[in-house]
Amino acid sequence: MTFTVAGGSPLEPDVVALLEEHLSDMRRTSPPESVHALDPAALAAPSVRFVTARDADGVLLGCGAVKDLGDGTGEVKSMRTAPAARGSGVATAVLAHLVLAARDAGWRRLSLETGTQPFFEPAVRLYLRHGFRPCAPFAGYTDDPSSRYLALEL
Repeated sequence: MTFTVAGGSPLEPDVVALLEEHLSDMRRTSPPESVHALDPAALAAPSVRFVTARDADGVLLGCGAVKDLGDGTGEVKSMRTAPAARGSGVATAVLAHLVLAARDAGWRRLSLETGTQPFFEPAVRLYLRHGFRPCAPFAGYTDDPSSRYLALEL
């Protein structure tokens, strides 16, 4: 599968639909107080760098973002691959793009929060394969049995 990862808007209709699917899954698999996914409007904030993966015809295959935490670190947000594109390398390419953006920004660390339920295991495997390691809660997160925290030292 051929695709391109580049800056995009979280407010484009196809992206909004993919993000709504993401939020729906988060709400279905996690307790309400443990859902930390951002909605499209929050992903459009100036402190967020949002990217999309699209095929040669412009079909949305996935998305992701990094949020500047303001202390020389960032957070991965809203990584999502369209169901038809899963297993095709989209998530790996989006993550690599986000890590490069974090390095280019001069951040020293990139962290993330994800769930502990079985639904999140493929994402956790992806992050671990790319050098993320377990870490303590960060940026206002707290110990939560439904949350797992990972970080990559840049």
